[in-house]
Amino acid sequence: MPDATLQSVTPPLILPGVIAVIGCDGTGKSTLTADLLTNLRQRGQTERRYLGLVSGEMGEKIKQLPLIGIRLEHYLANKAQRAQDTRKKLPGTGTALIMHLLSLWRLRQLRRVIRLAQDGVIVVADRYPQAEIYGFRYDGPGLKDDPAHNRLVRKLVAREWKLYALMAGYLPALVIRLNIDAETAHGRKPDHAMEELRDKISVMPRLNFNGAKIVEIDARAPYAEVLSSALQAIETVLPRD
Repeated sequence: MPDATLQSVTPPLILPGVIAVIGCDGTGKSTLTADLLTNLRQRGQTERRYLGLVSGEMGEKIKQLPLIGIRLEHYLANKAQRAQDTRKKLPGTGTALIMHLLSLWRLRQLRRVIRLAQDGVIVVADRYPQAEIYGFRYDGPGLKDDPAHNRLVRKLVAREWKLYALMAGYLPALVIRLNIDAETAHGRKPDHAMEELRDKISVMPRLNFNGAKIVEIDARAPYAEVLSSALQAIETVLPRD
């Protein structure tokens, strides 16, 4: 396997031992990845890595920064939301730069995952970057091409898509896709807008992660069944002792 500088690879390179868990809010990704970590550590060294952006764990870490943490997290979250809401005006240069910096942060996290995989560590990834559909909320590029952008933003858009195409060249050994309906998801996450949940749920089945192996699990099932199904699927891709 090449060094973890994320060089372009053709065909896509499968990262042994990397298990990605994806799904809409309310599917139980955080709970499942935490329990997979506990179970898989019985097989050997295992790490959990969050590959999302401002929302979720990264946002919580930013909030812990002294003095500016909460304000900075709110600012970045608003910028991220504004940039991917096509009903609002196009993002300005400042917003585009922030979005690109966030993507570079994601690249850094993926590099760490690749290094771990090279060292034989099992990695449970909460979310995973893809280059098929635009939108940070789907873990794709945050910037969309538009002729109305100024020259600098157009350059950032081009770099953004190349960056995600590069990341998409490194496939997890397995993608666990947690499926759910909007009503159940909203019942679990009442603070999330129903429209946003429906949007994410409609997009998730369209992602194929560059041909990675994907197992579908019904997140509405009793949690014990969800965890058991995930562990059984993982057994098919991990090397046997």
